[in-house]
Amino acid sequence: MDEIRVGMVGAGFAAEFHTQCFQHVTGVPARVVAVTSQRPESREQFAEKFGVPEVYDSLADMLVRTEVDVVDLCVPTYVHGEYIVQAARAGTHVIVEKPLTGYTGELGVNDRLIGHTIPRQRMMDWVIEQCDMIEDAIARSGTKLMYAENWVYAPAMQKARRLVEASGGAVLRMVAEESHNGSHASYAKYWALAGGGSLLRTGSHPVGGALYLKQAEGIARTGKPIRPTSVTAEVAKLTDNTAYAAETDKQLNVDLADCEDFGSALITFEDGSVAQVTSSDVVLGGIYNHVQIFTSQGRIECNMNPNNQVVAYGPHDHAFGDEYLAEKISTRAGWNFASPDEHWASGYPHEIQDFCECIAEDRAPRSGWMLARDVVATIYAAYVSAEEGRRVQIPHD
Repeated sequence: MDEIRVGMVGAGFAAEFHTQCFQHVTGVPARVVAVTSQRPESREQFAEKFGVPEVYDSLADMLVRTEVDVVDLCVPTYVHGEYIVQAARAGTHVIVEKPLTGYTGELGVNDRLIGHTIPRQRMMDWVIEQCDMIEDAIARSGTKLMYAENWVYAPAMQKARRLVEASGGAVLRMVAEESHNGSHASYAKYWALAGGGSLLRTGSHPVGGALYLKQAEGIARTGKPIRPTSVTAEVAKLTDNTAYAAETDKQLNVDLADCEDFGSALITFEDGSVAQVTSSDVVLGGIYNHVQIFTSQGRIECNMNPNNQVVAYGPHDHAFGDEYLAEKISTRAGWNFASPDEHWASGYPHEIQDFCECIAEDRAPRSGWMLARDVVATIYAAYVSAEEGRRVQIPHD
């Protein structure tokens, strides 16, 4: 393959850093050659900023009028299923941002606050049907689905995987969390657009990381991944707290219509091991991404965000001018963890490098279909558990 031609779908936060990563792929020529997004002004500005030569009104238009090897879906969850199927039927590989899919209503996006009205079992059944539809389209077309779960590719997580494999020990327990103050995405306010609240939107990362480590452990030991079997969970909208509602100087950037801002799940795997996973939109002080891995041969802790490579003190917000410190910090004054390369620590360049290589070499990505499906199935089983107050079996393909 002379060059991997990428069609970018979306022109927001994720599309920008994905494009930056494509520009730094080594050994495999790759280039974003086309872009589409919902708003004309956003796609035009994106094309000008990154030198993208072709701009289209829609994904369908892009697939018909230009030759792309892969589309990168950096768009809201409610269109993931539809767009994956469109691309697969056109014979085009797909990179999809997390989560793979989510319940957004049988009739599409509407004005109802479906997070308040639809039973979670009905949601889970619909999501599994979506997964089956996507899997069928991918299988029939022979295309690849690459699941953009950056936790899989974070250098800390890959080091942890190698340590586990080298020790030969069993992963007995994991504790993982991703939390921060609100969301970059305006659509995160509504279940009908995001497919769920914090447990899906943010919790996909630690769930994905924990599930990946068990997959890798099983493959290294027996050639077969260890998959999740059941889950028990709680979710809440912590900002409904009466004391918080009475505060006049609110520091949290949370405005969710019908979604939870906190979720915690206890996942049990085929081998009896467990993972405790938490996600929240109500954590101040920057992004909090960590996992603890307790094995029969040792203990490993991964601190993706924050890490203490560079710790900087500023007496006021403007002490360091415009120099970037870290994502989602509440203030630049005082002590801060100033990340020297946040994208690298989060695994984004490694993720895009792997996807380009797997297209060029016709191999499977580290983060692919099984992980994408298991993550969304686990989280929706967790939603059922939280609503019904019981342990729920995770549906497998």
